[in-house]
Amino acid sequence: MKAKHQRLTLVLLAMVALIGAGLLAAYALQDQASYFYTPSDIAERKPEAGQAIRLGGMVEKGSIQRSADGVTVQFIVQDGTAQQRVTYTGITPDLFVEGSGVVADGRLDANGLFVADTLLAKHDENYIPRELEGIDMTSGKHKTETLVQ
Repeated sequence: MKAKHQRLTLVLLAMVALIGAGLLAAYALQDQASYFYTPSDIAERKPEAGQAIRLGGMVEKGSIQRSADGVTVQFIVQDGTAQQRVTYTGITPDLFVEGSGVVADGRLDANGLFVADTLLAKHDENYIPRELEGIDMTSGKHKTETLVQ
């Protein structure tokens, strides 16, 4: 076989291997392609109990219930069409309030309750930390403490 044919064969085999690896990776990740599940997604295609997933939505108003132990909280996450009950044991983020966005990492138990391992509270673009409320960050007085130039 000539060197030109050997190179062509090697290039074709490499291309087949790359395409095969890409297809295999796409097949393996097809169920995890979305960034997180919404309550509607969980209701529609129920993940297996114990499968690690990420749940995102809004904390329903009036749904937060704190246990007597002080670290366990139960609440409902909604997305407008469906709801999902969630329990979390740990210190909740400062921004975790009713009506705000939340992303929880965890898994469904056998009863359909989402048991969260971590909670991330989301805020909108107008959020200002409590410590900075009432401070004019554009004045020359605070320029050394901010990125505003």
